[in-house]
Order: sequence, then C-alpha cells, then structure tokens
Amino acid sequence: MNVLIVLGHPRTESLCGGLARAYRDGALEAGVDAELLALADLEFDPDVRTRSPTDQHLEDDLVDARERIRRADHLVFVYPNWWGTMPALLKGFFDRVFTPGFAFAEYDEGEGAGHEELLDDKTAELIVTMDMPPWVYRWIYRRPGTNAVKRATLGYAGVRTTRTTALGPVEESTPEEREAWLEQATRLGRRLADGPESRTDRIVRTATAWLSALRLQFYPMAWIAYTVGALAATGSSGVFADRVYWLGFCFLFSLEAATVLSNEYFDYETDRENTFAGPFTGGSRVLVDDEIGFDELRRGIGVALVLAVTFGLATLALGHGATLPAAAVAGTLGVLALGYTMPPLKLAYRTLGELDVAVTHSLGVLLFGFVAMGGAWHDPLPWLLSLPFLLSILPSITLAGVPDHAADRAAGKRTLAVRFGVGGAVRVAQSATLLAAATAVLWRLFEVVPGAYGPAIYLAVLHALVLVWLLRTRVDDRGTPGRIDGVLVASLSYLCWFGIVPLVGLL
Repeated sequence: MNVLIVLGHPRTESLCGGLARAYRDGALEAGVDAELLALADLEFDPDVRTRSPTDQHLEDDLVDARERIRRADHLVFVYPNWWGTMPALLKGFFDRVFTPGFAFAEYDEGEGAGHEELLDDKTAELIVTMDMPPWVYRWIYRRPGTNAVKRATLGYAGVRTTRTTALGPVEESTPEEREAWLEQATRLGRRLADGPESRTDRIVRTATAWLSALRLQFYPMAWIAYTVGALAATGSSGVFADRVYWLGFCFLFSLEAATVLSNEYFDYETDRENTFAGPFTGGSRVLVDDEIGFDELRRGIGVALVLAVTFGLATLALGHGATLPAAAVAGTLGVLALGYTMPPLKLAYRTLGELDVAVTHSLGVLLFGFVAMGGAWHDPLPWLLSLPFLLSILPSITLAGVPDHAADRAAGKRTLAVRFGVGGAVRVAQSATLLAAATAVLWRLFEVVPGAYGPAIYLAVLHALVLVWLLRTRVDDRGTPGRIDGVLVASLSYLCWFGIVPLVGLL
C-alpha cells in the first residue's frame, strides 16, 4: 500500500509537522510505503486566476504532487483548524490540483447528470489540530471544515474518508499532552498494517450500506396493511400471539427486501442519471456510489428470495385458511412486487408502476393477511378496507416520479410523470388524494366496514386539502422540478390516516 501524507500547515516545524512525521514513522513500521508532502515546500500560485482552473498553467511542483496522489492508495491530510476550516495554503492546493480531468469529470450530454469520480480507488484520513475542545467543534459548530474536506472536496472526487482525528485544544496544551498526541499519530500510522480502516469500521460500513439499500422507511406501510387484514379476519388482537401472523410478516419483509434490492439493480441507469435523488426518490445510491457491487447485490436479491419462499411456504403450511387461495394470493403478490422493475414485466417501464405499488402495498398485503389468518379471498371486507388505502398510496408514489422524471425518461422508464408530464402527475396525485378521503368518509358514514373508521378519519379531509394546496403551489410544472421532499413527506404521512385509523379501530 502506498500512503501519501500531505502536511497542510504553512510551517513545517509546527505541531502538525511533528504529527505528520510521527504518522509516517508509524506507517513505515507497519511495512507500507509512506512519503510526506509538505505544501509549504512547494512553489505554486494558490489562486485560480483563469476562468477555469484547467486553463491555468500547472507548476512543476503541482504536476509532481498529482503524480504522487495518483500513485497513492491512502491519503492522509494533516492540518490545523483555522477559523473553522483549513488554512489558505491547503485550500489553494485543492483549488489548483483537484480540477476537472484529474479529480472528477462532468458527464457529457446524454450520459447522465452529475459527475464521474476519478479518484474513487483511494481512501483518506484527516488529522486536524484546533484551539478548542474537539467535542465543541463537533457538536456545537458541527465540524464545518472537516465536512468541507471530507464531503465537498475528497468525497466529490470519490475519495472515501475512513477516519478523522481531532486534537486539541492546542494553545493551552502541556508538553505531555503534545507528546501523547505525537504517539497517537504514530499508532495511527502503525494501524495501516491492517489496512486503512479497522475491521470494525469495515463491518459497520458494510452494514450501513446494506441498511441503506433495504430502504427500511418504506416497510411500515406494508406491515400496517397486512396487520389490518389479519385483524379483520380474526377480529381479535390475539393475532399478535399467533405464529402464522409472524411467519406471514417475515414472508412480506423478505419479499419487500427482494423487491427493493431488485429495483436498485434494474434501476441503475436512471439512478445514475438522477440529479434530484433524495430519501424518498432516486434509489438508495449504493450502486451508484459503489458502496455495494453488482455481484453482491445479486446475491442479496437471491438470499431475500430464498427467505421469502421459505417463510411463504411455512405460512401456507400452518395457515388457518384454505391453502390454495392463500398460495394464489401470495404468488400473485410476489409476481407483482418483483415485476415492478424486474424483467419480463418491468411494470414501471410501462406506466403501470404506480398502480402496481399501490395495489401490492394495500390490497395485496391486506388480502394476504386476511386469507392467511382464515378469511376467504372472496369476502368483500378486505377489498373494501383496502380501497381507501390504495387511493392514498397513489399520490406519494406518483409524486416520487416527479424529481426523477428527466432521468427516468433518459433511461426509458415510463412513469406517470414521464408519460403525462409533471402537470399530469400532479393532477393524478390531487385526484387520488381527494378520492381517498371521500371514500374513507363514506365508509364511515354508511358503516360499510363497521368499526374500522372512527371519527378521526374526518381529519384526513383537512390533510387532503392541505396536500392538494401544496401540490398546486410547490410543484411547478412549467420548468424542471427539483427535490420536493417536503411535499413527499406530506403525501407519505397522508396514507397513515387510512392505515392507522382502521388498525386502531379493529384492535
């Protein structure tokens, strides 16, 4: 492993200089190739004086620095925290060296939005000294300088920062404290014998990536509908003590995991081109950001499918109702869920994705819970219960395609926002919003589903009016829409009225 230690302090004999040399000594003891680059010893203009930094002549010292960075597997930046961020010398170095063509490249037209990270084969760590307690810098000031280097500079180029070490306060430190910091830097260098990050860090990073890929924020919607169906079939909260209920829940969880992971896999092209990805749209980005590889994701899909089949068969074997109808419901649910983006159906590419999500996450899981716990599939109760829930899901899943519509169009994905435009998608969302509230209120007034909808459902009408107003004022169909996270939160929370109210009513 090649390690480049960049000293960003303008005085090489400073504490930062001592820390950089101590780290190098530890790295050499670990058996890795380590070299020190002191920016104060370089001759270069730190200011970008041309229209583009690529137009400015690159001094010989910067050419050499680039070559050292190219050779390095691990970069270590040692610098003081001045006025909350890095010294001007280090900032000037980044401005002149981390330029287009070396650190990143913008996509050409038609290749997608955003940029390509050209240094994504490297890791980094930061050692930062400061004249305040590190906890104050982290929790009170929120680490502005560290975040700028880690995310806006190194992260933009694809360099993954594995560790940040903050030391301070320096001004009031004793010789013993400074000696301890130097020894700490040496230990950090020695730790490179096991790689740029510890085994624990690798495990945490991998687990975090998989949790991101699973997108657990969407699972409660299916669980609520499933539980409503189970309660409607049994009429008792004793369902939570029934093993069939929990086996069915595990089946749905595994199927949802397989669906989400397959969406990540088959939506790679549209995710890659997405400029406005957020917590509810644009995928989890684990493939785009290379946090999980394609082979790993395929294995994850396989494991989730095996678990879904296993739990599904166990539910059918022990279920309280007729096996054949329950198997038909489970099979249909599985085909529709996976067919959202998975070939050959690829429903999201045929303008059926929104309806598919609404049906599977309302009627599909609710009916499965109903038949697994002994209900009959042709009983009107689960179908009537699911209708307001289905309508309430349509606004959020339709709006999720609005920020993504340019990327989806480029990738050939025919969502409602692509086929009918942003204005058409907004009108669909508004109509579904009002219909959901109207249907639930009618169910309440005429006791279509006795006991399921209490007086609280009337509040859904107010929520519906607010959501329709937000759609009218916050989603602009005259230009290119950006992120609409606030509107999506309002639409996702809207469906709670049609899941939680009947859930409470049936308990």
